[in-house]
Amino acid sequence: MGLYRAAGVLRRLSMGEVQATRVFLANLDQWVETQKTVLASMLKVEEQLKEADRLELILATRMAFRHMIRTLEAFDRWLQDPFIVGHMPREMLEEVQRRAWELLKQLLELDIEHTSQFRDYFAKLAKEGKLNPLLAAQRGEERRMPGVF
Repeated sequence: MGLYRAAGVLRRLSMGEVQATRVFLANLDQWVETQKTVLASMLKVEEQLKEADRLELILATRMAFRHMIRTLEAFDRWLQDPFIVGHMPREMLEEVQRRAWELLKQLLELDIEHTSQFRDYFAKLAKEGKLNPLLAAQRGEERRMPGVF
């Protein structure tokens, strides 16, 4: 039997609890190692992106979005789990909340800036008659669909 220290009280764990704890800790270790691998890969590719063409930039951005979505969904599930949040100190929750809001603020600022810049650039192209007619016709059809801007 293993021992577990919770709130300064020592108690014995059942064999099932010991095994479940080991599996849980192993899963956490695996997640952290996976995230470290993704970070290392990203940093390695980041230098190559300085010379990337438009397609490579699009693919790299979409890969980043997919991984951010995956990580955010996992974080959201994490914070919905009573076992996790029931054991998480308030200080850790405050740090996660603070950094999540910083990320949201940065994302909103990026979105506002990027969308505004593209809107101005698009208006300039339209005014100069430089819109690709095939893409403009396709976009016009999409605008008629509900929920598409």
